[in-house]
Amino acid sequence: MKRPAFLADFAPAAFWAGVTAFIWYAFGAVPLHLGVSDQLGLTAAQTSSWIFIVWFSGAVSSIALTLHYRQPIPITWTIPGLVYIGTLAGDFTYAEVVGASLLTGALIVALGIVGVGGWIMRWLPLPIILGMFGGSILAYMTRLVGATAEHFAVAGAAVAGYLVGRVLRSQRVPPVGLAIVTGGVAVAVTGEIQSAQAVAWTLPQLAVPSISFSTPAFVAITLPLLVLSMGMGNVQGLGFLAAQGYQVPVNRITVVVGINSLVNALLGGHPAIVARTGVAIVASPDAGPIARRYWANLVAAGLTVVIALAAMPVSSLLAVLPRAYIVTLAGLAILPAFQDALEKSLGTGRLRMGTVVAFLVAATPLTFVGITSAFWAIVAGLMISVLVERDDLFQYWQVREPARQQ
Repeated sequence: MKRPAFLADFAPAAFWAGVTAFIWYAFGAVPLHLGVSDQLGLTAAQTSSWIFIVWFSGAVSSIALTLHYRQPIPITWTIPGLVYIGTLAGDFTYAEVVGASLLTGALIVALGIVGVGGWIMRWLPLPIILGMFGGSILAYMTRLVGATAEHFAVAGAAVAGYLVGRVLRSQRVPPVGLAIVTGGVAVAVTGEIQSAQAVAWTLPQLAVPSISFSTPAFVAITLPLLVLSMGMGNVQGLGFLAAQGYQVPVNRITVVVGINSLVNALLGGHPAIVARTGVAIVASPDAGPIARRYWANLVAAGLTVVIALAAMPVSSLLAVLPRAYIVTLAGLAILPAFQDALEKSLGTGRLRMGTVVAFLVAATPLTFVGITSAFWAIVAGLMISVLVERDDLFQYWQVREPARQQ
């Protein structure tokens, strides 16, 4: 009996690329998720539901799109968006965050149907957006430094493991993975366990959250999440696929991502994206011949179902592990995104004044007319660029227009 065509396309290189992507998902994203859940003060059930839905729905969407188009299209969730949500702790209720995430999903669907997402992103200069993002997550970096200074035995061990991973520069040895191991050993040796409560080895709990809508939440959460999801996820992820030679169905994928985001929100999750880091692994030349690379994403998506099913024991770790350990791992997981934001926002040589202003405003914990600083950072950055670097701004728009049309 002849094997199905997709089984005949299996390649060892694609398999190992998929395993590598899964390792990144597990050790690069899960610690961050725990850190943000801790910031928001969520219960174990809420955290379990959140972790389960974003990983499970992403795996289902990834497998469906990949098999249909025979392209490695990894759907996960927005790490920048998750980081940004963490910065809003205390400013908005969890119900408002969920409502804002639901609206983000609806807008992504609408943009995919109308096909104007690229046009909107062109008019929002990426350096200023990244400056806003960098300023918004600066607090994570300062908390990382503070935790290392105050709890050096545990946090210092985690940082040391992370630095070893950066020195090794191997995709199969993620720095945050080493940080988890070295920090975990330090926790065991020092006995810094928060509670004697046992890890809950049960299937995920699904908690339907309360949903609340408000104008301040729409402006301060929905719009930034939309920009972060589209600009730092879908645009870059799909752009990498296109650069590899794939004929990418951009609008259809955008609609699927939006629907995925709506499903996530209904169980407390945040928006989905095309994973820009994941796609760089599963669609790279190291994943084998271009016609077979989609297997890398099938492997990675299949393995992430394990994370989804382990949502309850993972979420219960918040009640067991010392907070300094969680804060340190979250900071280390965010560090590459922070570095990338600074490099891409200030390293272009253009719109530097607007970018710096956006960074400073976003880093300042302020609220004006009920709207937090991230929104005003974009407004201030654009205004400054229009005033003092108008030529650079117009040139940026002119360069982006031909790129969008190609």
